[in-house]
Amino acid sequence: MKIIGLTGGIACGKSTISLTLRELGAVIIDGDVLSRELTQTDGAALPAIRAHFGNEVFHTDGTLNRRALGSVIFSDAVARAALDGIMQPLLRELILRRIDEARQSGADVCILDMPLLYEKELDMLCDRVWCAWIPRETQLQRLMARDGFTLQEAENRLASQLPADEKAAKADVVIDTSGSIQYTKDCILRIYAQEVGASR
Repeated sequence: MKIIGLTGGIACGKSTISLTLRELGAVIIDGDVLSRELTQTDGAALPAIRAHFGNEVFHTDGTLNRRALGSVIFSDAVARAALDGIMQPLLRELILRRIDEARQSGADVCILDMPLLYEKELDMLCDRVWCAWIPRETQLQRLMARDGFTLQEAENRLASQLPADEKAAKADVVIDTSGSIQYTKDCILRIYAQEVGASR
């Protein structure tokens, strides 16, 4: 089974690539989905998050207030590191379990869809790495339009990750998603055929 890491800065179009790869039959292990699994009601990470950050980052019904937690961690590097210390061991354990499940199922290709692939050294688990890329100004504009962030909030999010240019420089394959969705999909079809062919 070939393991391809898929990364890219926030709002760089990684989700479009991931969805297209799923349609092509690849098994997708989505870091954002796993993070939500760990932080949903009764999620494994919630007790430690509450112990460290307090009730202020929870709704009255006991669910995590993601916007409140985001406001804390994206403006405070120490708080962000504390959350990483809680989440990353649990995430890595889940990722390794899902890779094993994909392998046992007989999958040909497994995609690790991880925004922090390089930051958390998850690229070490991959045979190849793809990176979604757009210019920084376009990235900021998309992020503000998508999530309703102010410019400062968007800048804070970008500051929490490696710059898109640095991720692209490290990757084996770079996909420019600044064009149309159809153009991006056409690129993916061509590259995926090459990757899968090379693994057989």
